[in-house]
Amino acid sequence: MFRWVPYVFVRFAIFFMAGILLAIYIPDYISEKYAYGLLISSIFLYFLFYWLQIFRGVKFNPGFVGLTIIFLAGYLLVLQKTETRNKQHLIHCKDTVSHFQVVLISHPQDKAKSWKVEAKLQKVKTDQRWLTVEGKVLLYFSKEYFAEAFQYGDVLLIEGSPQLLAAPANPGEFDYKRFLSFKNIYHQAFIRSNHVYLLSYNPASNILAYAIKVRSWAEKTLNDFVKGDQEQAIASALVLGITDGLDNEIMHAYSATGALHVLAVSGLHVSIIYGILLLLLKPLNKRPGGKWMIACVGLGVLWIYALVTGLSPSVLRAVTMFSFVALARPLGWSTNIYNTLAASAFCLLVHDPFLIMSVGFQLSYSAVLGIVYLQRPIYLLWCAPGYWVDKVWQITTVSLAAQLATVSLGLLYFHQFPVYFLFSNLFVIPISFAVLVLGLVVLAMAWLSPLASLAGWLLTKSIQAMNGSVLLVESLPYSLLDNLYINTTQSWLIMFWLGSLLLLFQNRHFIYLKVAFVFVLLLALSMWYHYYAVVDKHEWIVYKIPGSTAMDFVSNGRAYFVTDSTLLGDKDKIRFHIRPNRLINEVKQVNLFESDNKLQMGYRLLDFQKKSILIINQPLTHLPEMKVDFVVISQNAITVEKLTEKINFGQVILDSSNSFYFAERMLAEATQLNKNVFSVLHQGSFKLAI
Repeated sequence: MFRWVPYVFVRFAIFFMAGILLAIYIPDYISEKYAYGLLISSIFLYFLFYWLQIFRGVKFNPGFVGLTIIFLAGYLLVLQKTETRNKQHLIHCKDTVSHFQVVLISHPQDKAKSWKVEAKLQKVKTDQRWLTVEGKVLLYFSKEYFAEAFQYGDVLLIEGSPQLLAAPANPGEFDYKRFLSFKNIYHQAFIRSNHVYLLSYNPASNILAYAIKVRSWAEKTLNDFVKGDQEQAIASALVLGITDGLDNEIMHAYSATGALHVLAVSGLHVSIIYGILLLLLKPLNKRPGGKWMIACVGLGVLWIYALVTGLSPSVLRAVTMFSFVALARPLGWSTNIYNTLAASAFCLLVHDPFLIMSVGFQLSYSAVLGIVYLQRPIYLLWCAPGYWVDKVWQITTVSLAAQLATVSLGLLYFHQFPVYFLFSNLFVIPISFAVLVLGLVVLAMAWLSPLASLAGWLLTKSIQAMNGSVLLVESLPYSLLDNLYINTTQSWLIMFWLGSLLLLFQNRHFIYLKVAFVFVLLLALSMWYHYYAVVDKHEWIVYKIPGSTAMDFVSNGRAYFVTDSTLLGDKDKIRFHIRPNRLINEVKQVNLFESDNKLQMGYRLLDFQKKSILIINQPLTHLPEMKVDFVVISQNAITVEKLTEKINFGQVILDSSNSFYFAERMLAEATQLNKNVFSVLHQGSFKLAI
């Protein structure tokens, strides 16, 4: 029988997260004033019931009132942390901004064509005066004008105006606006000219400023002793959590083999460091106060490591989690790891409640809970003969437990399943252990060049071995099940189904089999509904990809793709802008439209589900008279006014290969001519479901 009483912090964390989620998804469900009133009333009731229980002998458990307090605290914390609720936020400024002053609050990220950095607004200049404002802005400094990046703490005066982040322009596309809103970032600015003035240096946190300097030193040190661009990028990612230099091909290889987790400093890396510490400090267990000495040394080393990595969010999350694990032993919490994990999650969410929406946060805690709950029972299913076979079996059970706990999230966010994850982790986890240790040795021995050079050589060879094993596994047939689409509801149903099966094996009660069957049935119904409502339709979509022509004609799991040669060779843009819609529509095959003579003449006439579509992509010397349902204009090819001379059409679509100025002019022209014109650049993708 399950006993709820021992899991104090688990209860706290669950109700706290429930309040946070309610405030994120339905922020006005409870008005702020009413929520504060309820909170104060609940606190009063809690102490009243507690007083009656202690001093009057009234048998009443005030626990549910206390949980209500925790729930309301989570709800109100989100409202307080949502910066747009502040009337001084830039989002409420209606005046035209000509200049804005910011202080940089993050380490600059090295992108292909720009430096990307977060900044905190201090004040803006409007037509009339300077205004003090709140808010954050994402800045992109073009490398064409800025050879070096500005640094954390720099105070800058910038000519121009921050722009509101745009919502996704294409169906299913990653919602970058929503993602940044969880960091309280609602504006961005692209700095292409040199109208930037460095005013002063005033870091928001001296500790973070020092941490960034330490990380920069550590990155430079690794690059000095590790040979090869790819090897340097892997070393920086695995040891320091810096992923800027990783190319897409190596990222895809690690993702396809289920080994991507080693390229981001996470619980695995911190657990390795903590495990080594416990091994080295094991003799202290026999001394009086030894547990506290181990805890203090462990906390010191873990937080020094966090400092070396620049106090990045993923590292802070992992170090905080293991800090509670380190404190659990001397405090006597070691009997209940779930309370320890819940306490660490609770503290992280108090600091930043929006972490609950972070994919890294969700995957980290799911994986750890899976390992804690599942690894031991799976391990006991088989008694491995021999020491080394047992070690292999341990790694296998850890990987299996983590994968079972995170499979639904992996399908939801990444739409893929690595078939050989057990096999790849047998190589990747031990080698990543060696890479991490050697990387730390390089940093520790940087002042002794011969030793650091030797460790750097071993580190380079270890990374090459790890890359080789990953690429080998990726090359195996059917190594990756890709293009697997599920929505959030289906992800929850998979979690509940797996949970029911686990309870069935644990408790051997037939009721859990019935529950599992219900969840499978609901999952099947959800998938059927998605197929009926979304997939079993014919769809024509013109995507918004500035500077390019891109459209899909989707029918029966096939997409017929019309595009230009430039976009066709840009896999990253296709993956970001187009692939999500194909996933939703469960497209299994993509075909390109073949060229024809009319295309060479500057136009193409297509028929899709009895709808005639004329595509014009070049200025025309001759255009025959015709009647069509739709006209797509590309590359500023023809004006609406000239089009009406020969073509009888229902609607014109201006695709995203046109210039913004041309599209604006055509919209104005269409208004005068009373014609129906849709601009993809202005209105987002055009979609017609038949």
